[in-house]
Amino acid sequence: MLDPKLIRETPDLVRAALAKKHLKVDLDAVLAVDAAWRAQLQEVEQLRSTQKAANTAMAALPKGSPEFIAKVQEMKAVSAQAKERETQLKETEEKFRQAMLSLPNLPHASVPEGRTPEDNVVFSLHGSHDEPKPHALPHWEIPGFEKLFDFARGAKVTGAGFPFYVGDGARIVRALLHFFLDENAKAGYTEVSPPIFVNAESATATGQLPDKEGQMYETSDPLYAVPTAEVPLTNFFRDEIVEESALPIYRCAYTPCFRREAGSYGKDVRGLNRLHQFDKVELLKWVHPSTSYDELDKLRGDAERLLQKLGLSYRVLLMCGGDVGFAQAKKYDLEVWSAGQKRWLEVSSCSNFEAFQARRAQIRFRAKENGKPELVHTINGSALAVPRVLAALLENNLQPDGRVKIPAALVPYFGKEYLSFA
Repeated sequence: MLDPKLIRETPDLVRAALAKKHLKVDLDAVLAVDAAWRAQLQEVEQLRSTQKAANTAMAALPKGSPEFIAKVQEMKAVSAQAKERETQLKETEEKFRQAMLSLPNLPHASVPEGRTPEDNVVFSLHGSHDEPKPHALPHWEIPGFEKLFDFARGAKVTGAGFPFYVGDGARIVRALLHFFLDENAKAGYTEVSPPIFVNAESATATGQLPDKEGQMYETSDPLYAVPTAEVPLTNFFRDEIVEESALPIYRCAYTPCFRREAGSYGKDVRGLNRLHQFDKVELLKWVHPSTSYDELDKLRGDAERLLQKLGLSYRVLLMCGGDVGFAQAKKYDLEVWSAGQKRWLEVSSCSNFEAFQARRAQIRFRAKENGKPELVHTINGSALAVPRVLAALLENNLQPDGRVKIPAALVPYFGKEYLSFA
C-alpha cells in the first residue's frame, strides 16, 4: 500500500510514477474518497467536541432545571447526528481503504521504460547458451519421459497441470529441493516450514488480493492455497514490531505452489514449462530501508549461485515498468537456457517491494535513534522453482544414449551420476 501522505502532497509525482507501469489507475477517484473521508472525520470530531462541551455544561446545571432539560434535548439531537455521521465515516473509510488497496506500488527510478516483456533489459548473461547441443530435445519428447513424469495419470486423478513424479522423477525433484535448501542455509537463510493455506488478510498483505483473485485456489472458508511461500513467510511478522538490531532477517521456505494461471495450448506450456502445482524454494528478507537495494542485489546473487553450481546457462533481466508487477518496486527475472526448446525459461523473480507490503501488513522496526516504529522493506525471490530448472537440466544434459548427466553439485543429493528413462 502506498503512503496516503505521499498521494495527498505530491499527486503529480505519483501519477508520473504510476504511468510508468502502464496500468489503468484513477488517482483522482482515490483523492476524492480521501477528501470525503477527511471532511467527514473533521465533522465527526467537531460533533464529539460539541458533545464533550455539552456534558461539561450539564454537569454545572441543577438536574431538572429548565436549562438542564434543554441541554438534554440538545444532546440527544447532537448524539443522533454524531451516530449518523460516524456510520457514514466508517463506510467512507472502508471505501478509502479499498481504493488504496487498488493502487499498485510505485516503480523505482532505475526501472526502465517499457510496456511489454519485449522491453525488458538484459542485465547480464552467463554461460554459452549458443553452444550447439545436437542431442538436445524438448524434454517432453525425450524417449521414456512419461515413465518418470506422468501427466496423463495426473490429469485423470486431478486435472491438467498436476503431474505424478515417479521413481527417479520424484527423486530428482527431492534432490533439487534439498540442494536448494542446503545452499540457501549456507548463505545465511533460516529455513521455515510454513502453512500452505493462508487467510484473506495474509493474501491482502502481500498484494495477491485484490489483484490476483482469479489465479489462486480458494476454499469455502475462505482460505487460499499458497501461490508462493512468499505469502505465509511475509506474514510471519504481520502486526509486529521487531528491533532495529534484528535487521536484516533472512528466511527461506519450501512449499508446493498452486496457481490457476497455467495455459492449455502451445509449446510454451507443454511438459514442465507451466503447471498448476509445482515445488519451489523461496527466499525472503525483512530489511532496513537504507539497505534494501543492496540486499536485493545480494538476494539475486544467492539465486544466481544455484544456477552456476548446476552448470546452467542463464540470463538476468531487469524488468521494465509495464512488466514489473503490481506490488513490486523493482524486479529481476532469472531465465535458464532450454537447449531442446531453444528458448529462455524463467526460474526466479527477485523483487524489492520497499514498504508496500509492510504498510499493508504493519511490519515495523523500532528505530534506535528515537524509539519510534518505522516500516521495514521486504524483498523476496525464488531460489529456485523446480519445474523449469529440471526441464533445462533434462534438455541441456541429455546424452547420446538417452540418459541425463546429473551436475556434480547435485550428485550427492540424487545418489548417482545419470538419470535414466529406461
